[in-house]
Amino acid sequence: MSASKTYEDLLSDVGIRITSVRLLVLRVIHEKMHGGAFSLQDVLHEIPTADNSSVFRSLTLFAEKGLLHTIDDGTGMQKYCICTCADTDHLHRHVHFTCTRCQKTVCLKDMPIPSIALPEGYLAEDVELVVKGLCPKCR
Repeated sequence: MSASKTYEDLLSDVGIRITSVRLLVLRVIHEKMHGGAFSLQDVLHEIPTADNSSVFRSLTLFAEKGLLHTIDDGTGMQKYCICTCADTDHLHRHVHFTCTRCQKTVCLKDMPIPSIALPEGYLAEDVELVVKGLCPKCR
């Protein structure tokens, strides 16, 4: 987040009504999640007094409005990442890496998903690329 933008600005810019829970969730994901992928449980761990369903609804809304993107890393737990896409074209996302040992998913933000040529008549609406293996810590 840029120094001149506030969390209120981020919500207002995408048409999200400002509430105390939404501000708290947005602050936590920007300040505590260290730019990597995170789950609902990770956010709840940082704000244990928050209502689970309110946090879940906030994350879902943030994803719908493009502040976050969702990651299906095959672990069975929905993950989120702060969206750094320059535009709203979800086909320009980055690669994610999931460690098969510790189950941590990280964003490889400097590694864009390569273009995929589809057969004629097919229209891609979303693209995800998750590489699975061992992270440096588990290796």
